[in-house]
Amino acid sequence: MRLRVEFTTEPFDLDEAPAHAVVAREVVEGADLDAVDVGPFGTTVEGGADVVLAAVDALLRRTLTAGATRVSLQVNAVGEGEG
Repeated sequence: MRLRVEFTTEPFDLDEAPAHAVVAREVVEGADLDAVDVGPFGTTVEGGADVVLAAVDALLRRTLTAGATRVSLQVNAVGEGEG
């Protein structure tokens, strides 16, 4: 199974990236994901279920430790040909 996850971390800071946002980017860029699209107000990642779920676990643990007060995410199962 393939998964696509869209997430944001809060609180936002428009002047500079907060520590939790930097950590989130490090987590997803360091994971063996098939696709990573980092945006200013949200990030989308895609890959095999085991890799994505491991990345989400690390993302939640590390961003909350780094000061995130809220992590919003949406998880979609996608077909092998989608994306």
